[in-house]
Amino acid sequence: MSENANENQHESQHENQHENRGLPMSVTIGGKVLELPIVQGGMGIGVSLGSLAGAVAACGGMGTISAAVPGFNEPDFDADPQEANLRALAREIRRAKELAGGRGLVAVNVMVASALYADSVRAAIAAGADAIVCGAGLPLDLPAIAAAAEGSGAALAPIVSSGRAAATLCRLWEKRYHVLPGFVVVEGSEAGGHLGFAKEDLLAGSTASLETLVTEVTAALVPFEERTGRRIPVFAAGGVWDGVDAARVAACGAAGIQIATRLIATYECDASQRFKDILIAAQKEDIQLVQSPVGMPGRALRTPLIRRLEAGEAVLSAGCIGCLVPCPRGKAPYCISDALIAAVRGDLENGLFFCGANAWRLEGMQHTADVLKSIMAEWIAAQSQL
Repeated sequence: MSENANENQHESQHENQHENRGLPMSVTIGGKVLELPIVQGGMGIGVSLGSLAGAVAACGGMGTISAAVPGFNEPDFDADPQEANLRALAREIRRAKELAGGRGLVAVNVMVASALYADSVRAAIAAGADAIVCGAGLPLDLPAIAAAAEGSGAALAPIVSSGRAAATLCRLWEKRYHVLPGFVVVEGSEAGGHLGFAKEDLLAGSTASLETLVTEVTAALVPFEERTGRRIPVFAAGGVWDGVDAARVAACGAAGIQIATRLIATYECDASQRFKDILIAAQKEDIQLVQSPVGMPGRALRTPLIRRLEAGEAVLSAGCIGCLVPCPRGKAPYCISDALIAAVRGDLENGLFFCGANAWRLEGMQHTADVLKSIMAEWIAAQSQL
């Protein structure tokens, strides 16, 4: 099928989606069809690697590998963390692709704040990633980094939390690089991990709803879509749990959804079983906003580590690997990499357990395919009620 034919098909699907007010449709991204309009969010450190990403892709969705310190288990990690991380990232991409068996798409989530931001983007593209998704800052120079990589064709996608951010990035990419995002992820305030909102607004509950953000972002993208004649699919993230949530954001213009926390309690998730059990056991009151050493608010479980930090205790690291650019090396109250590695290994005492606001809704272990099948069935049923 020609590129124009693919684009026309995508336009028709986009229009039908709005006519059906939430009916889930396949989405075309970079000329490749995503059968399920579901993106699995990147979870680091080590929570979403090749196993989970491959399982999601095998179902026709977009599986995502986190580029946040993927080499923490490599034998040479302490001696050469950069080499270990880039080697592990490439291996996990190949693993996910093999597990996917030719279905779905495999993406890599790279934090703009990462010291290996550019290197990780280039390594991911060279290893055959279908998409690069970037958050923890606006990836203003992502097209230039991707263009210098060995390989091509990866869709480039920013994570934004406002229509203004989406418009700003699109204007800059269009002016400097003559490209636009392959898709956009809109992340609301109920997401896990680092959040793109002021802590004061989060505490006050004054952030915009995800539905409002989706509406704002889709509207902000319209001028760029009209100029190029190409749709920019929007995936809604942060608090999306089931098909009812999916139908609601789809009715606001989202082409699909991004989910992360719900997939932690799956057999295919790359985290330890102890990590999964701790999240499954969490109650609503156990989930809170925390302050990251890099100066950003985040959402995580209230664990012994968090209590010690709140009491003013500094949790010193054996050695900083310089993973995040904004981190005040030598002055941070704790090492976020150490804490996330401890968590993924199931160390409740010393771990930082990032999670979304709905983590308390986890009930037990499931297979990834069953979770996705359930969401899609609920979505189709819910759309008729909107």
